[in-house]
Amino acid sequence: MAEEKKINNFAIQNGSADIYEVIKSYIPFLNVRRLSDKAILPKRMFPHSAAYDIFSARDIMVPARGKAKIATDLSIDLPPGTYGRVAARSSVAWHHSIDVGGGVVDLDKNPVFVILFNHSDVDFEVKVGDNIAQLVIELHATPEVVEVYQ
Repeated sequence: MAEEKKINNFAIQNGSADIYEVIKSYIPFLNVRRLSDKAILPKRMFPHSAAYDIFSARDIMVPARGKAKIATDLSIDLPPGTYGRVAARSSVAWHHSIDVGGGVVDLDKNPVFVILFNHSDVDFEVKVGDNIAQLVIELHATPEVVEVYQ
């Protein structure tokens, strides 16, 4: 008979646990505050999606060969030991030549903005509620800096 162990109430038989469920049981909540009624909470397209879709809270034009700072009207309280990486949506990048810049969300709980770069010769219109980027929550280490001489 196979030996059975439990991790956070998930049965493990011969190392065959549903590792996704085990890991998920240790992940804290992502606390998000809406700063306006136009803010949309981040969403994952599918349960196993790595990134959260984030949305515009304003109508704005990203000029051809230009850039724009897009408000999300969200303040995100990231779990300790993590940061948020803002990434481009591949479909928007491919079809409209739109890319994301300056994509780090720290633990400071400041309003989240997304910088969009338009690499095309056509203006790009962003409307309230448009899915403008993805937020990936990543683990990080911040070791102390020690000066060395050799």
